[in-house]
Amino acid sequence: MTMKLKGKMENFEEKKAAYMNLIKEGADAEKQAVAWNEMQESLVGDLTEKITTQVRNDNVDSQILSSRGQNVLTSEERKFFNAVVDFGGFDEDSILPVTTQERVFEDLVAAHPLLDAIGLQDLGAVTRFIYSDPTKTFAWGNLFGEIKGQVGAAFREEQIGQLKLTAFAVIPKDMLELGPVWVERYVRTLLVESYSVGLEYGLVNGRGPSQSEPIGLIKDVAANGAITDKTSSGTLTFAPSQFGEVVAGELHDVIKALSTDAAGKSRKVLNKVVMVVNPVDAISVQFRNTIQTENGQWVTALPYNIKVVESEEIPAGQALFFVQGQYLAALAGGYKANKFDQTLAIEDAMLYTIKQFANGKPKDNKTALLYDLDIQFGAVTPTP
Repeated sequence: MTMKLKGKMENFEEKKAAYMNLIKEGADAEKQAVAWNEMQESLVGDLTEKITTQVRNDNVDSQILSSRGQNVLTSEERKFFNAVVDFGGFDEDSILPVTTQERVFEDLVAAHPLLDAIGLQDLGAVTRFIYSDPTKTFAWGNLFGEIKGQVGAAFREEQIGQLKLTAFAVIPKDMLELGPVWVERYVRTLLVESYSVGLEYGLVNGRGPSQSEPIGLIKDVAANGAITDKTSSGTLTFAPSQFGEVVAGELHDVIKALSTDAAGKSRKVLNKVVMVVNPVDAISVQFRNTIQTENGQWVTALPYNIKVVESEEIPAGQALFFVQGQYLAALAGGYKANKFDQTLAIEDAMLYTIKQFANGKPKDNKTALLYDLDIQFGAVTPTP
C-alpha cells in the first residue's frame, strides 16, 4: 500500500532540485557531495517532523489503522524493527524483511509514474535473469533436425548485479523511541525518496558502465560501445488545427519511427508508447491537447493512446518517446544495511548505507527517440 504522508516536504524538494541541477551542470564531485548531504539532511528533517506529528494524531489500534489503510506490520516486520529499536539501530549486514522490500518497490512505482512506465522489475534476491527474443523462440525444421543453435540464439542472460544503488539512511535516535511501526515507515519512505532520485537519473540520463551507471533512455550506444547523447529526431509543435490533423500527423511520424527497431525489423508499438516531458513543458502539451465537450467537461488525450509522464530528468524544450518493454530495468539482491564510517552534519543521529543492485539499458538505440518541442502561444489562426 502506498504511503500517504501529509505535506509536500518543501525543504527536501528544494534541496533535491538543487542537487539534480548540479549533476546536470557537471559540477565537481565536492559540490555534488555537499548538495547530496544537504538533500539527505532536509529529507531527515521533513520526515521526522511529519512522522512525529502523525504519531500524536493517529489511533494506535491496529485494526482501526488497517481499515483506514494505515501502516500495519507483519509479525516478521515487527520482529525485525523491534530488534532495530532494541539494538539502537541496524545491526551490521542487516537485510530488510522481504515484505518490506516489496512494499518499497510498490511505493516506488506508485509514487513515481516514470518508473512504472519504464517497467522497473523487482527481482528480489536474484541478480540475473534470462531474456528471450520473441522473434527467435520458435523454429521449424525436420523431426530429428538440429535446433540447438536456434535455441541458443533465442535466449541470453542479463546481469543486474553489476551496479549498486546506495541510499544513506540517517536515523535520528529520537525516532527509535516511537516504536517499530514508525521506524519501518520512516525507513521505507526514506528509501523510496532516495532511490527515486537515483533511479530516475540513471534510467534516463545514465552514462553507462564506464561511469558505473546504467545506460539511460536518452543515450545511444555506438558500435565501439561508446555512450553518446541522442540527437533530435525532429520537432513537434502541437499546433492547433480544425480537426487536429497537425498533432495527429506529427505523432503519426513518431509512432511510425518507433515501429521498427535499430535493425529495421517491424514491431508492434500501438498502446505501448510513452512520452516523457519536463514538468515545465507538460502543462503546454496538456493545453494543446485539451478540449471542452458539449456538456462542459474538459478532456485531455493524445492520439494513438500515447501515455504522458513527467520527469525532471528530461531537458526543458524536449520530449522523449519510448516503447514499453524495450528497456531492461531492475532492482535485485535485497536491501542490505551497514553502518557508515563517516558522519553528516546531523547531531544525535546514526548514519547507515542501504545498498541494492540495480541496472538498466535499452535493447537498442530505437528503444527511445528524442524530439525538440516548439509549442507557440499567441494569436494563431486555425487552419481550415
